[in-house]
Amino acid sequence: MKRSVLLGLFVTASMMASTSFAATDDLCTTNLKTIENAKAQISPEMSDQVAASVEKAKASHALGTKKGTEDCIAETTQTIQDIQKSSDGGKTQ
Repeated sequence: MKRSVLLGLFVTASMMASTSFAATDDLCTTNLKTIENAKAQISPEMSDQVAASVEKAKASHALGTKKGTEDCIAETTQTIQDIQKSSDGGKTQ
């Protein structure tokens, strides 16, 4: 329970801070940092999936285009949600 609450706080803080006063490019970077900070909470079964997602997001971000940034944000946001779901699912079962 504590882990999922902590992850939720990280995600909430990063989303609120990024949308309040930062550019969308920063949201991608912030999401990548959020995933990095949550690595201790990632189950071994998900670690390969998360690593692949992070690499895909970094590759999209490296394009330096608006679409690349949007793809990075979409990928990282989905990964964060998947991590939250696995953390919550593991605690309730």
